[in-house]
Amino acid sequence: MSRIGNNPVAIPEGVTVTVADNTLTVKGALGELTQDFSAVDIKVEEGQVLVTRPSESKEHKAKHGLYRSLVANMVLGVSKGWTKELELVGVGYRASNQGQKLDIALGFSHNIILNVAPEVKIETISEKGKNPIIKLTSHDKQLVGQVAAKIRAFRKPEPYKGKGVKFVGEQLRRKAGKSA
Repeated sequence: MSRIGNNPVAIPEGVTVTVADNTLTVKGALGELTQDFSAVDIKVEEGQVLVTRPSESKEHKAKHGLYRSLVANMVLGVSKGWTKELELVGVGYRASNQGQKLDIALGFSHNIILNVAPEVKIETISEKGKNPIIKLTSHDKQLVGQVAAKIRAFRKPEPYKGKGVKFVGEQLRRKAGKSA
């Protein structure tokens, strides 16, 4: 029995959810998202979305909670949006953006220039005495996570001094280093 899959997803004001032949479409103030689905039945009733499975087979059980979570993330994304913040920890690490081009200096011989998808809004915050922060905002949770993971992969935090690109609030596992 899927505890997550059985919970209905409430539809807030200003959000419309439509289901047409195995495609779910969610429209809201921040944008529109579509998702193809299989192995489950999705119905929109009385201001909420219900995800049910047709049988007790292993595939249907596995996808029941998955599709319910995807629907919940879509509804929340088009109504409130998703945000990820990355912090650049290290001497000389800088970030700036011009439109959808992100320019990052991470201690390599050249700056890294990344073209970000137009659905993701980029904001770079550079205050004196603090680490630079890259703020990513979008209605698509998967896309925000993918862009954030790509930026983090340029220079992952190392375990000795903690230098690199990390998520704001992320707890790093530190090592002691050499004992002389």
